[in-house]
Amino acid sequence: MVASGEIDEDLHSRQLAVYGRESMRRLVGASVLVSGLGGLGAEIAKNVILAGVKAVTLQDTAACTLADLGAHFYLTEADVGTNRAQACAAKLQELNPVVAVTFVAAEISDDLCKKHQVVVCSELPLARAKEVDAFCHANSVAFIRGDVRGVFGSLFCDFGPGFNVLDTDGEEPHTCIVASVSNDVTPLVTCIDDERVELQDGQRVVFAEVKGMTELNDGKPRTIKNVKVHSFELEEDTSAFGAYTGGGIATQVKETKTLAFRTLAAAIEEPGEFLLSDFAKMDRSPVLHLGFAALEAFSAANAGATPRPGNDADAAAVVAAAETINAAASAANKLDDVDPDGIVTLLAKTSRGVISPMCAMFGGIMGQEVVKACTGKFHPLHQWFYFDSVESLPAPETLTEAEVAPEGSRYDSQIACFGRTMQRKIESQKVFLVGAGALGCEFIKNFALMGLSCGAGASVTVTDDDIIEKSNLSRQFLFRDWNIGQAKSTCATNAAQAINPALNINSLQNRVSPETEDVFNDPFWQGLDVVVNALDNVNARLYVDSRCVYFGVPLLESGTLGTKCNTQMVVPNLTENYGASRDPPEKSAPMCTLHSFPHNIDHCLTWARSEFEGMFEKSPGEANSYLSKPAEYAAAARQAGDAQARENVEKAAECLLTSRCSTYEECVAWAHLRFQDSFHDKIAQLTFTFPEDAMTSTGSPFWSAPKRFPRALTLSTADPTHLALMRAVANLKAELHGVARPPWAADDAALAAAVDAVAVTPFKPRSGVKIETDPKATAAASDMGTDDDAIIEDLLGKLEAVRAGFAGDYRLSVIEFEKDDDTNFHMDAIAGLSNMRARNYSIPEVDKLKAKLIAGRIIPAIATTTAMATGLVCLELYKVFNSAPIEAYRNTFANLALPLFAMAEPIAPKQFKFKEMTWTLWDRWILEGDFTVKELLDWFAGKGLVAYSVSCGQSLIYNNIFPKHKARMDQKVSDLVQSVAKLVIPADRRHFDIVVACEDEDDGEDVDVPLVSIQFR
Repeated sequence: MVASGEIDEDLHSRQLAVYGRESMRRLVGASVLVSGLGGLGAEIAKNVILAGVKAVTLQDTAACTLADLGAHFYLTEADVGTNRAQACAAKLQELNPVVAVTFVAAEISDDLCKKHQVVVCSELPLARAKEVDAFCHANSVAFIRGDVRGVFGSLFCDFGPGFNVLDTDGEEPHTCIVASVSNDVTPLVTCIDDERVELQDGQRVVFAEVKGMTELNDGKPRTIKNVKVHSFELEEDTSAFGAYTGGGIATQVKETKTLAFRTLAAAIEEPGEFLLSDFAKMDRSPVLHLGFAALEAFSAANAGATPRPGNDADAAAVVAAAETINAAASAANKLDDVDPDGIVTLLAKTSRGVISPMCAMFGGIMGQEVVKACTGKFHPLHQWFYFDSVESLPAPETLTEAEVAPEGSRYDSQIACFGRTMQRKIESQKVFLVGAGALGCEFIKNFALMGLSCGAGASVTVTDDDIIEKSNLSRQFLFRDWNIGQAKSTCATNAAQAINPALNINSLQNRVSPETEDVFNDPFWQGLDVVVNALDNVNARLYVDSRCVYFGVPLLESGTLGTKCNTQMVVPNLTENYGASRDPPEKSAPMCTLHSFPHNIDHCLTWARSEFEGMFEKSPGEANSYLSKPAEYAAAARQAGDAQARENVEKAAECLLTSRCSTYEECVAWAHLRFQDSFHDKIAQLTFTFPEDAMTSTGSPFWSAPKRFPRALTLSTADPTHLALMRAVANLKAELHGVARPPWAADDAALAAAVDAVAVTPFKPRSGVKIETDPKATAAASDMGTDDDAIIEDLLGKLEAVRAGFAGDYRLSVIEFEKDDDTNFHMDAIAGLSNMRARNYSIPEVDKLKAKLIAGRIIPAIATTTAMATGLVCLELYKVFNSAPIEAYRNTFANLALPLFAMAEPIAPKQFKFKEMTWTLWDRWILEGDFTVKELLDWFAGKGLVAYSVSCGQSLIYNNIFPKHKARMDQKVSDLVQSVAKLVIPADRRHFDIVVACEDEDDGEDVDVPLVSIQFR
């Protein structure tokens, strides 16, 4: 176990990718008080504990009721009557043993508050909240207060009179590679046109590596203005500076921003600007500010009670209180209508409700505000945020007092908002949850609390083919360290049933893909009411999306990236599908940049991972392919006889002939020679071929930005980074060949002696070496005139000769890259290789963690964003059950770092029209009967369409331009798809699908018709 105050990088690797080490160090030293342990308080505490603060104190004076179980995942029926903080403390402690979790059952006090850096409250009456905040404001304690009332939420932050935000957005500082700088009163800085300038007017930059105009390299931040796509101006006179001759990098300075917060007492009277969430509700926040104040007034006048669910008299009293408060407000804050569209009335009637999705959403947001207060990382909420999802509710006229009256169940808090009819509908659903990772855990928890699929005949099916790893535990909160190595779906299912034993949930370990359509078959998809994606890759999302479109099933989609999240609703016949819009592909560096001209550490790390995979995975894998079936391998190589075949045989030969090791000393020698080749000889050859003063064919300097002129390295065992790389590579080479690692391999002096004993042939540059410089090239330059057949034949002969000395079952141990095991030397090798590469090109080096994040392609992830995303999605789930119109749904993009919320109505699907027919992507034309080709064409002709081509998969079943296809006119289409397209139709499937290309019989214009399904059985 990691000691208190230290960062467990294995556990928090995904979180470190978001916060960085410095912020994490501040976080692990912070103590947080969570006051009010209802559903919202539990969500906040969960997220803060997972984040890894030093200590969390849980404070609550309330006893658990049965209704608390509707939003609190760590309370059970056995806890009814027990203090809520006491009842859930032990389970919250299990989330992170390093965090000291304690509980206090007494009232919140000044003495308790001053022991913490942050106080976060829910369910605290306004009058007392003002007192607590006043104390915190005066004593440098951050104060956060939030509440959820049905589908309404309120949040307030006060971080004191002068709070320093060290990093407002969490993004990496933008950099620009300089191409020129003018000597001028207002100098123009132009940058290379490979990438656009991402800076903004008024920001400051520092320069480095500028040649000629070296005065800019003094480290002084300089303000920029007039930022264009590839240039900006400096607010500094460079007339007297040296003339720019080349090079230079401008890096954005991340400025500290100081914010002044007002107390709750002051801010509630003069709230200022509100953080908006939905631009369709521009005027909603002031109304909710007044409505929540009116609720507080009602509660204060009624011994702390909230309005009764659906009660007209209580709602009228709240509206009256709003009128009174509004009348006393300043002119700037006075509203013309205190209850527009009955919003305050609806707030009052549903205010006793506490629902899991709202707790999850606000628990994520408030948890992130706690982290901001502890670290100064990201911009805090300044200072009010209100939110509602009234579109999730059934029609208001259906929510009568009898409909929303409690029935003495754990779902009473949800029934208070949605009514008994909706509750029964929620319990009856058949749901498919794809993924049981971070998003999946949160969804399963929400489902259990909502009572989703808890009725007879209902079910949640959850599938995930992954197992639990240590790094999952910082955000996948249903798992514990004793679950490591177990199936995610099974563990999540067990944890969900502990939350709500009535949950009907089935766990599978299958990946959802074309290969598992025997498991997730037609009857499975046809039996679903809704699908919820909790996936982490685009291809899987696209496949599930295609299935949902095909079978007409609603799909709720979401994803996270650090502090950012997005949600998308895919509703049959109402919205476009997930696959209708795609993000642009990620820009990748040209091959020649990676091989010869890197100019940032990402290039070096990409190259290092490629080298690792080539040395320890691809080449030995090729060797094993040869060893397993040598005759077939040789025959295939000879038949191909091309450059690719030659390269593959060379990989096998490299492992089995030229670099096969039988002793650890040979592994060390191999590692030394690889170093010499990669970081000295190839660099020396490059600079021989293109000297520092080389010119291009156009007369420009060859080594101009972004190219960086490299320097060859000489291995020195006195350099600890060189020695560490030698150890990592030698150990991996030994593992590859099954060579035992001797005890002295861990001794620096002994290893250094072995490295120094290796004889290295002095490098001699060669003339005429071709080095690829074309950024559009996709393969390395090769020598023209190479006789591939001769080389293949020669190497195969040598391989056959050496194979005779191997045992029949001899194989190399292929090493697949695994980033999360710090004992396997994988990251040691990649970090070492990339840093030597960086050293060649004078690029700043990185530590092992940063190397792991980039080379391991680790997706930044934190619990707060995940919780918020799933809360938003589950609010949309109610709309699906309500059969809501498209204008009720919301797609969301949010960034907790800023914070920013952007909600929008989904886009309707594109509609196609032809004559009297209309259709969208959601439509299929289903033809009943075992059609012949002629009958199929006649069916389309009857609709005024000429079907000129019919295909199934990649195969053409019929096309009217091919005379031989006329012979197929009387053949059954069902026979042709099986004989021509080789389609295998399962015995239990009644139909098959074809794509028909058509044109208008009148004007010959192509018409895009829907997918055609022929039900032939």
